[in-house]
Amino acid sequence: MTEPEHAPRGSVLEIDTRIDTAPYAAVVADAAGIVQALNRAARTLLPAVRVGETLTATAPAWLAASHANLAHAAGPGPVDQGWVERRSLEGHPVRHDDGTVTWWLVDDTDARLAREALRSEQARTAFLTEVSTALLGSLNLQRCMEITVGLATEHLGDAAMVIAPAAHGGRYPTVSGVRGGEVAHDVLDVDVEEVPGLPEALQGFPPVPSRWLDPMSLPDWLRPTGFGEVGSIVVTPLPGHGVPAGALILVRGAGAAEFSEDEEVVARLFATRAGVAMSAARLYDQQASITETLMRDLLPPTVHRLSGVEFAARYRPSQDGERIGGDFYDVHPASRDDEESLVVLGDVCGKGLDAAVLTGKIRSTLHALLPLAGDHLRMLKLLNGALLNTHDARFATLVLASVARAGGGVRLRLTCGGHPAPLVVRADGRVEEAPTRGTLIGAMPEVRATTAELTLGPGETCLMYTDGITEAKGGPFGDELFGERRLHRALGECAGMPAEAVVERVQMLASQWLGRGAHDDMAVLAITAPRGQHLTAVGGHGRGRYTA
Repeated sequence: MTEPEHAPRGSVLEIDTRIDTAPYAAVVADAAGIVQALNRAARTLLPAVRVGETLTATAPAWLAASHANLAHAAGPGPVDQGWVERRSLEGHPVRHDDGTVTWWLVDDTDARLAREALRSEQARTAFLTEVSTALLGSLNLQRCMEITVGLATEHLGDAAMVIAPAAHGGRYPTVSGVRGGEVAHDVLDVDVEEVPGLPEALQGFPPVPSRWLDPMSLPDWLRPTGFGEVGSIVVTPLPGHGVPAGALILVRGAGAAEFSEDEEVVARLFATRAGVAMSAARLYDQQASITETLMRDLLPPTVHRLSGVEFAARYRPSQDGERIGGDFYDVHPASRDDEESLVVLGDVCGKGLDAAVLTGKIRSTLHALLPLAGDHLRMLKLLNGALLNTHDARFATLVLASVARAGGGVRLRLTCGGHPAPLVVRADGRVEEAPTRGTLIGAMPEVRATTAELTLGPGETCLMYTDGITEAKGGPFGDELFGERRLHRALGECAGMPAEAVVERVQMLASQWLGRGAHDDMAVLAITAPRGQHLTAVGGHGRGRYTA
């Protein structure tokens, strides 16, 4: 057996010389840090360490510092850790009675690399989780681009730019920024071919490794203002839903380390999340725009005075967060003041979007039938046939009103198709129900309906409403209908009021009756003969005549 280089009396090497063949390196030093002995493994691992010399002069700095600190530590002493070239070592001190200390140096390179890889992966996962949380919290495309640039400059590069696909005209919307600065929006009319890898990234192709890109070849439009010399760049695509969402460019200054392969992998993972978020935001924006365009024709119109007649309407969908539903109304103005305007108010079976789609079909059909507005029954029959020829089993109720000014009053022709009859508020507060009845529309092949003709005197109002008003359930115990009797009484109090005040009053009372309870769609529309019009008075405020 080979003897250790030196075996001082009382040391562990003198007690058991087998330590020299141990698989782990052992270094023995006294309290002053002078090396007393080395085993074979230690001589191989630490060729600069010599017996009789100090640890400070010959051993790794971390080992010398740990030995010096050991004199102030109680007990066996703490385990320390450090590197020798590319090997990670744990130093385990063992005290001896003669004051010497044996440092056992255990190779834990694999374990340490595994721990560092785990920490790196945990940090990467935490970063990507932060990215996902920040980006998916917004469906605004501009905001997503701003967040992408902010996170990129904070974690990945000194500066960053997000380039969206070219808009109409071939210009590229961009958001750029530097670390610690504000982001900037711009629309650039540039040649993306000037940046190697950028045209491919904008088309969704895999990125070019950063080591292949020459920072000195970057065009001026890509260099951040006041940034200085560029050291390295990364150009990576922003994948989207089916089509690329754009490209991400990361820039580091000349004094910073170049992008490593691991950092490029993280950049691609980051870009994937950013691209998905931007694509979702762009898709949401497109859908919102389409929805707004389509909904524009479904929303109730704004009504006002036409041809000397006051009109006012209110609509409240069954869900307060919605804008459309199954109740609808339209006012189609006459081409001349002496002709009739057509007013339509209806209620489709059901509520929500499905009902609103059917209301759109009904309104479009009635608009196409306007040349026949003089014949209410024929219009209802043609509409009934159109609804029966669809796959939708829903039916509708509605009331048609042809309105024309007649001297100081207003002449009305009213026809109901399965709908509650309109109510007329006379100048003296009396409330009358127009005697018009009819069958449901879209339910049966035959349509039957009667038309009522009447005249409104100055200040008198005809109210058309849906059953969401009378069937509003509420009251003290929350289970009583608002009902026709309360509606009649409320209208009696509206004698002489303008049309706006009448509909406001009716809807307010119905809403108060409901409280916070659930309800159906509610719509009201008032037609009022104005007071004080300097026109030839015809008919005063007679009650009118009714015809079947």
